[in-house]
Amino acid sequence: MEAIIALASLLFVIVVLLVLLSAAIKIVNQYERLVVFTLGRTSPTAVKGPGWVLIIPIVQRGVKVDLREQFIEIPSQTNITKDNAPINIDFLIYWKIVEPYKSVVEVVNFNGALQGVSTTTLRAVIGDIGLDDVLSKREQINDILRVKLDEVTERWGGKVTTVEIREIIPPRDVQDAMNRQLSAERTRRAVITESEGARQSAINVAEGQKQAEILRAEGDRQAAILRAEGFSEALLRIFAAATKVDQKTMALQYLEALKDIGTSASTKWVIPAEFTRFLEPITEYVAGSVKDKAQP
Repeated sequence: MEAIIALASLLFVIVVLLVLLSAAIKIVNQYERLVVFTLGRTSPTAVKGPGWVLIIPIVQRGVKVDLREQFIEIPSQTNITKDNAPINIDFLIYWKIVEPYKSVVEVVNFNGALQGVSTTTLRAVIGDIGLDDVLSKREQINDILRVKLDEVTERWGGKVTTVEIREIIPPRDVQDAMNRQLSAERTRRAVITESEGARQSAINVAEGQKQAEILRAEGDRQAAILRAEGFSEALLRIFAAATKVDQKTMALQYLEALKDIGTSASTKWVIPAEFTRFLEPITEYVAGSVKDKAQP
C-alpha cells in the first residue's frame, strides 16, 4: 500500500512539473514578440523573442504581439465636402505593429481604436476639400489620410503603411451630370475620329490622284520623246536615201508619174518646164545606145 501511495505521489509530482514546464516555456514565432509581465509590471526591455522564451509560472505571464502587416476595412459612410455636397466613401487601411510594448500597454484594442480614429479623420479631411477635388485627387487624399493616421497611431506603437480609397459615390445629380459629360465626351471623340478618318481618306485620295497625274504626265512625256526620236530617225533615213538619188532615178520617177497620168481620165496635162532637164540624161543614154548598135 505504501508503494502504491509513493508511486502515485511521484506521478503527481511529475505531472505538476510537466505542467509548470509547459507553462514556463513559450515558443515565439519569427513574426511575433512576447511582452513579459512580472507581477503585473513590464518595460520596453521585457519584449522577448523570437524562439524559446522561459518565464516563471505564476510570477510572470506573456502577451504575444503579431508584427505582420494587417488591414481593416472602413465601411462606406457619408461625408460632407467643403462645398456642402454629401458623398459616400469607403477605404482600406494597412497597418502593422512596430513597438510591441506600446501596442500592449498604451491601447486596449489597436484595431478598434484605429477604425474609430480613421472615421473621424476621414470626415475632417473631406470637409476641407471641394467635391471636384475629392473626385479627381484620390491619391492626394490617400496620402493625407495616411500621414494623419500615422501621427495618431505612433503613440500606440503602430504604423499605417498604406491607405487606399476603394469607392467614392457622389450624389445622384452629380452622377447624372458626370454621365452626361462622359456621353458628350464619347460623342465628341467619335466625331473627331470620324473627321480625322475622312480627312485622312481625302488626303489619300488626293495623293493617289496626284501620283496618277504624275505617272500620266511622265507617260505622255516619254511618248512624246519616243515620237520625236522616231520622226528624227525617219528624217535621217530619208535624207540618207535622198543623197543617193541621181538625175536618172528622178527621170524614171517622172516617167512613172506620166504613166499614171496617162491611165487617168484627164484630158489636160500640165508638164513642168524642169521636166525636159530631167529627160536630157535619158535621151543622151538612148542616143548613146543607138550609136553603139550602129557601129560594126
